[in-house]
Amino acid sequence: MGTASFAIPSLEVLLERGFEIAAIVTTPDRPAGRSLTLTESPVKNFADRLDAPILQPEQLNDPFFLKAIAGFKPDAAAVVAFRILPIELFTIPRLGCINLHASLLPQLRGAAPIQWALLQGMEETGVTTFLIERKVDVGRILLQERIPILPDDDAGSLEYKLSKAGARLLAQSLEGVASGGLQGAPQVGVPTSAPKITRETTLIDWRRSSVDIRNQVRAMSPNPGAFTYLEGKVFKIFRARIYNAYTRSPGAVDIAEDATMIIGTGDGALALDEIQLEGRRRMSGSEFLRGRPLPAGTTLHAGRII
Repeated sequence: MGTASFAIPSLEVLLERGFEIAAIVTTPDRPAGRSLTLTESPVKNFADRLDAPILQPEQLNDPFFLKAIAGFKPDAAAVVAFRILPIELFTIPRLGCINLHASLLPQLRGAAPIQWALLQGMEETGVTTFLIERKVDVGRILLQERIPILPDDDAGSLEYKLSKAGARLLAQSLEGVASGGLQGAPQVGVPTSAPKITRETTLIDWRRSSVDIRNQVRAMSPNPGAFTYLEGKVFKIFRARIYNAYTRSPGAVDIAEDATMIIGTGDGALALDEIQLEGRRRMSGSEFLRGRPLPAGTTLHAGRII
């Protein structure tokens, strides 16, 4: 059971290791993009080449869907980047439903653990497999693996590393549960949350510290992108670095001698290495300035100019 691209390495590893995939469950095709073209989930797109049937229920407690799942007589369900399962569903597999989560539970329970690990400036995170229970992300832990967060990691690079490590861990967990050697243990420690990313989470407040803003940029790259406003247009920042040589007022734009675009923060400045202005493609900060010189006194804002 999975939807996002994070789940694909897990499916690949299960196939490589000879697990019998009775069925694949993913979300229904949804309209996407400006043209609202009906689009498959990444998992369905990958699974189309396999022999296993693909189920796409609107509601996970739909009686016909539950009957179909029960008809497969599954030993276990592997759940990665999917949805909250109702009790009617997660009690069907004989050995239970095993979920892969991109954090070291009970840290960062919730929908966006990768982004919140970066937002909080953590130097380490990891992956956890656990048995699904009634409450979200609270089940008995099967296995965990720690993964360092490097200074230049963003959400894209960290997701890649976690998806690969998690795929191996998920296969080990299924093998351990099937053999009876892995029973799971209660979660220990103080839980923290990783709620869904909202537009407010991505909006940059230039009064914050350079470190905090850079972490925000890393957490929102490559999607959806941390943003501010330039002359009333959305201005997204995908890569930035701390620039100690400048001190400017928060949001103030300056140009370094090497044509680097510098923005003031609450305690210093950031150099913008990759940006995108609304309606234009992504580019480096210096490339942007070559095509659109900014007048002295330009300031980036946390809200639209009226």
